[in-house]
Amino acid sequence: MASVTPLVLLFLACAGGLVCGNHTYIVYMNPAHRPAVHPSHADWYAAHLQSLDIDPGRHLLYTYSDALHGFAASLLPHHLDLLRRSPAVVHLHPDPVLRLHTTRSPQFLGLAPDASSSAAVPRPIQAVEAASRDVFIAVLDTGVWPEVPSFSAAAGLPEVPSRWRGACEAGVDFSPSLCNRKLVGARSFSRGFRTAAAAAGDGAVRGKPKEYDSPRDRDGHGTHTASTAAGSAVANASLLGYATGTARGMATASRVAAYKVCWASGCFGSDILAGIDTAISDGAVILSLSLGGGSTPYFRDTIAIGAFAAAERGIFVSCSAGNSGPGPATLANGAPWIATVGAGTLDRDFPATARLGNGARYTGVSLYSGKGMGKKLVPAVYGGGSSNASKLCLAGTLDPARVRGKLVLCDRGVSARVEKGAVVKAAGGAGMILANTAANGEELVADSHLLPAVAVGKQEGDLIRQYVTTNPRPRGVLSFGGTVLGVRPSPVVAAFSSRGPNPVSPQILKPDFIGPGVNILAGWSGSIGPTGLLKDGRRTQFNIMSGTSMSCPHISGVAALLKGAHPNWSPAAIKSALMTTSYVIDNTNSPLRDAAGGSDATPFAYGAGHVDPQRALAPGLIYDITADDYIAFLCSLNYTIPHIQAITKRPNVTCSRRFSDPGNLNYPSFSVVFGKKWRVVKYRRELTNVGSASSTYEVKASGPGGVAVTVKPAKLMFKHVNQKLRYSVTFASKERGRSAGTAFGWITWSNKQHKLCDIRRKPANATEEYKKVLPAFAHLTTEKCDLLAWNHPLLEDGKNTANGGSSQLLDRVRCENEFEEEGDECIIGDKSDVNPSDIPPHGVKGCGGEESVQGMVEDTTSNQWRAIWGMHCWRMASLTRVASAASAEDRG
Repeated sequence: MASVTPLVLLFLACAGGLVCGNHTYIVYMNPAHRPAVHPSHADWYAAHLQSLDIDPGRHLLYTYSDALHGFAASLLPHHLDLLRRSPAVVHLHPDPVLRLHTTRSPQFLGLAPDASSSAAVPRPIQAVEAASRDVFIAVLDTGVWPEVPSFSAAAGLPEVPSRWRGACEAGVDFSPSLCNRKLVGARSFSRGFRTAAAAAGDGAVRGKPKEYDSPRDRDGHGTHTASTAAGSAVANASLLGYATGTARGMATASRVAAYKVCWASGCFGSDILAGIDTAISDGAVILSLSLGGGSTPYFRDTIAIGAFAAAERGIFVSCSAGNSGPGPATLANGAPWIATVGAGTLDRDFPATARLGNGARYTGVSLYSGKGMGKKLVPAVYGGGSSNASKLCLAGTLDPARVRGKLVLCDRGVSARVEKGAVVKAAGGAGMILANTAANGEELVADSHLLPAVAVGKQEGDLIRQYVTTNPRPRGVLSFGGTVLGVRPSPVVAAFSSRGPNPVSPQILKPDFIGPGVNILAGWSGSIGPTGLLKDGRRTQFNIMSGTSMSCPHISGVAALLKGAHPNWSPAAIKSALMTTSYVIDNTNSPLRDAAGGSDATPFAYGAGHVDPQRALAPGLIYDITADDYIAFLCSLNYTIPHIQAITKRPNVTCSRRFSDPGNLNYPSFSVVFGKKWRVVKYRRELTNVGSASSTYEVKASGPGGVAVTVKPAKLMFKHVNQKLRYSVTFASKERGRSAGTAFGWITWSNKQHKLCDIRRKPANATEEYKKVLPAFAHLTTEKCDLLAWNHPLLEDGKNTANGGSSQLLDRVRCENEFEEEGDECIIGDKSDVNPSDIPPHGVKGCGGEESVQGMVEDTTSNQWRAIWGMHCWRMASLTRVASAASAEDRG
């Protein structure tokens, strides 16, 4: 748990003993260097600083124990060299600044009955709701507004279990008595923010309310995400009359705790790590973080490092993918132990119409709730200023003389959508049409503007621009249509949702899936209006927001339900269930579409698909991953040992076990990149049976035309629950030379009860820019060795002189896949497929000249030849015939 010293009021420059001009660094320590004289890591960190003539009383901000071995400190430049030269210091880096990724969704996900239907809540969901009341969701965000009714304890909710160790901290305008059986914790972490504010000379941020050291949410974002994840059901909720109905979180019985780590100027890595560290110690089961930064190696990614510690302790971590779409490779939070969540739409909309003087009518969306414009057309203007910037309606660009009383057309982009409306209103405009550009396509996001306003897509926007700029007397008027349900098609991938491929490790397909993230109704702060602008004097208990910030807590709440139903499932198992049961067909029975352009979306946009909580409760099979597997994955990225130690908190890690390719991690998807010199990639996966005791699954592979996909074996026969069976997949590119584009496909394991889907994709070339990916196959690699078997001196006259057993000699075979780790077997292939003429007569050269005498066996049960792995580069030595798969353990 992070060691935190209470603070009082923020923004007093250089207050609280901080040294002006310092900058915060996160320092990772090797616990193997801790002298026994120090009773705790915190004592050792302070003493170590003291030994370097760095006063811990002035410089030490946080000490971490659960999220990582290390501390955060405000340091001067000369301190850095002192720390880097210390053998106890593994790694250090500057404190990063991250940003927030900023109803009907329970019905849309099948977690609550539809108001228009007489159907009841599905029975499995009812049972799971009750089981999830012992699940604690920690939301790391901007705090909480506890008076929102979403955080009231519902009747029948039991007392908080004693294993919960969290607390409600007193702060400015926040009393511990505000917590209850639903809101079980509230803390704030501001030392990183405060240090940065002191260094800048001012902690205030223009356009934002003043911040205090308190868990109270003065932004609204944290209240919205927390109530989305686990808010209690609230009847007759709405935003100023829009989306009226029962507002409820995904897991209404789960407990929620708020950890305020984001402030007016951003979310500082040191504060985030302190929040994660404390949430782990408090007993959180789910971590929800709707924030992130750019892509960075995992050893510099504070969220990835904290999430690794959480995942190792069985804590599910859900993070937003980011709002930087639709460009490729724009997502954040792509570590494989994190559930990376993109955003899609609901089947609910808020239509509004722009009627022009030529009789044309264009439909958009709006949440405007004030006095309308009436029916009379008013003059329209586009570019109501002296520069092109006025077309964007940026602050200070509109000329009131040209705008007053008119309907103003504004291009979307650069500034916030609601800020554009405020600029138009301040200039005297009567209304606003907010038109998308190519960057946003046909995506429509509704806002509660301060004046009559309608948002339209690019196609409608282009037509309106043409009319306003070519008609000598352009006119228009707006009207508003309230709330409409049953919108088709839905879901649609939001254009803003960040896309893959994974910039850090392309072999791991990201995002993992999408959830509802557009126009989501949830709780809101009482200190700010629904636009988030200081000039907005309206107050409401609920607000409608969009972003992957909104989709992330949906997954956090659904994960709480799955954890309640399956308390022994690991975080990887929960994510696997969500991925392999997701869907990619919308409510018109068509492939999911992309709002950016209206065409079919791809796995780079939606990952495995849109989550389906009911199906995820019983996936049949799961792909499980352990902490040791993740370490082998990290080793395969060729990180240094100190970097891996910093991520894993394991001082003795050696990378003695590593995957030959990062794509061999047991992930519920494949992402394969074919290089110029390697056109065949083979990966192995392991499935765990969580369905019926006796279950047989058969595979179906649907690959793109340019790739041959072979799965072996084609059938998996499970005899008992939790049994694990392996399969391998070979991806062979049929294309020669340089190719362009990407391709996608599916691998489906199914029986009468379950259909388990893995997605795969094939980028064209390892050196080209990626365009799209899915859970399937990718390989970014350099050259690797073929595996061959050949005659060996130990084999004389068909007999193995090493163990005396007889053997039918196989002169040479090619191993179809690369090995993952020591002790693995390589499936050579069915004997009928072996073509010895393809193989050189005397084996193969090792990649680096290394040799390892291992072995090869013929498995008469599966009728396959298997090779035993030796080192990173291989030579097969001898051949032994065995009677069964069980006796294949003889490595002779």
